[in-house]
Amino acid sequence: DVHLVESGGGLVQAGGSLKLSCAASGFTFSDSWMTWVRQAPGKELEWVATIAWRGINTYYSDSVKGRFTISRDNTKNTLYLQMNSLKTEDSAVYYCATGSRYDAKPTGQGTQVTVSS
Repeated sequence: DVHLVESGGGLVQAGGSLKLSCAASGFTFSDSWMTWVRQAPGKELEWVATIAWRGINTYYSDSVKGRFTISRDNTKNTLYLQMNSLKTEDSAVYYCATGSRYDAKPTGQGTQVTVSS
């Protein structure tokens, strides 16, 4: 079974940085596209970024492009999201998921990111 554990969230001031991690197990991580999504209170799940299986191709939503960087370490079965220049509107629970932006469905608990003004 797919098992994903997100970590690295926390409370940060606007303009600050955080790096999220997602430890993956139960499937062939290196063969899988991976995606970060987020959900703010009262809002729908929002796609954030996707990375292809070898990490060469990355894709970002317009709201995070230029500020966030998705990456992966296939030797460690770990996905990352480096978040810089954080804004209050980035506050949400962040989830990693297998698949692309069109079929990614989170299965983990997520990690809370709170950006204060």
